Amino acid sequence: MSSSNPLRDAADRRLPRIAGPSGLVIFGVTGDLSRKKLMPAVYDLANRGLLPPGFSLVGFARREWEDEDFAQEVHDAVKEHARTPFREEVWQQLVQGMRFVQGTFDDDDAFVRLRDTIQDLDEKQGTGGNFAFYLSVPPSAFPVVIQQLKKHGLADQTPESWRRAVIEKPFGHDLRSAEELNGLVHEVFAPDQVFRIDHYLGKETVQNILALRFANQMFEPIWNRSYVDHVQITMAEDIGIGGRAGYYDGIGAARDVIQNHLLQLLALTAMEEPSSFDADALAAEKTKVLEAVRLPKDLGRDTVAAQYAAGWQGGAKVIGYLEEEGIDQASKTDTYAAIKVEIDNRRWAGVPFYLRTGKRLGRRVTEIAVVFQRAPHSPFDTTATEELGSNAIVIRVQPDEGVTVRFGSKVPGTSMEIRDVSMDFAYGESFTESSPEAYERLILDVLLGDSNLFPRTEEVELSWKILDPIEEYWDKHGRPAQYPAGTWGPAEADEMLERDGRSWRRP
Repeated sequence: MSSSNPLRDAADRRLPRIAGPSGLVIFGVTGDLSRKKLMPAVYDLANRGLLPPGFSLVGFARREWEDEDFAQEVHDAVKEHARTPFREEVWQQLVQGMRFVQGTFDDDDAFVRLRDTIQDLDEKQGTGGNFAFYLSVPPSAFPVVIQQLKKHGLADQTPESWRRAVIEKPFGHDLRSAEELNGLVHEVFAPDQVFRIDHYLGKETVQNILALRFANQMFEPIWNRSYVDHVQITMAEDIGIGGRAGYYDGIGAARDVIQNHLLQLLALTAMEEPSSFDADALAAEKTKVLEAVRLPKDLGRDTVAAQYAAGWQGGAKVIGYLEEEGIDQASKTDTYAAIKVEIDNRRWAGVPFYLRTGKRLGRRVTEIAVVFQRAPHSPFDTTATEELGSNAIVIRVQPDEGVTVRFGSKVPGTSMEIRDVSMDFAYGESFTESSPEAYERLILDVLLGDSNLFPRTEEVELSWKILDPIEEYWDKHGRPAQYPAGTWGPAEADEMLERDGRSWRRP
């Protein structure tokens, strides 16, 4: 007979999840991602008491550093980029487990030194043989790093210990390359050992989509084709490509953002309620949605690719994409992409989902707008409601995290005049604790072996099946459209919605 106490169990779920004995090895530790995100996230986790006392951090790179040099690099990154205040006692405990291994990815001796370092940390720090390998490296380096881990026994688990691989996007550049990459990774690591990072899924507001839908009875009954007119998912950036020409040119906005971030947001918005919130149940429902996505019959009519031209951004004159350093004048790479898709199932049949992303747009914002149908009958005079828009629920992912509900309300006065008003929930106003950075949540989940927020192989490959025909169409049909920097995209994207009797939101 179980001795479980429901009250005690309920209280237990409120306790923070703390990682057990473990360590993290970062390949490419001298890169921007490591310096600005990964190392600060490790410190923030330690500062919040979520890492074990003997936690170890190992850097692997070509620099000729000693352990002390690496520790200083981490120290500087934490001072500059950590979310939580710097505390000397936390740092002193963390620095005890820091090590650096110098070498290149094809250097066998370096991987022997890495294996020896891990064994030494097991003895001195009590990491228990539990290590995650974070591949913060270009996709071209994935194969050699994965094979070196296999060759030197670093991927081998025992019944008492675990090994995990963390892979940053992009997961291939089309379906074929994604399948090859997945095959290569799974030759070395079992599926439950592989964690594909999509940092958007670590954001509190993205996780709040599930809470909003399934913890509140008021929303789910209207979350379907009977009430929803359409859904808009936007990720806009106000910056250009910066110094990323080498990475970005040939990849473009659709591959960089739609294939992973926006299709994941679509899946979370459209999925059915899972039987539980464990990783398998969540992945099953997201996979069903992605399998049901249908592309428009006319890709020329319902998809748009564009490049930013010179314009004004934040009061300053900025150059166009083709004038950026390192960009070929004949480049057809999209810096803006908009597509229309539908979901062929009972809940969403006939409801268009519009996805857009771009650089050098009006402002930095990511949001999901569920726009509802207009009331079937209005007893009010046309003049009373002429300024009234559609009801909408807008989930703001960044930067002003929260939820807005837009609806019509009577204007004070003697006449019956109705205007749009908003009710607003903002994380910063409703909760005293600031939201953790996405990488804090994701690194902790890797160490805990919790794969809820990590896309599975099937999701990655289904996303490429959706995007590949669009990319092939764009490749065959000439140059992308143009839009001035600082605007909300090309006229062709506005026309795409106008043909459907709709318009893009201006966040």
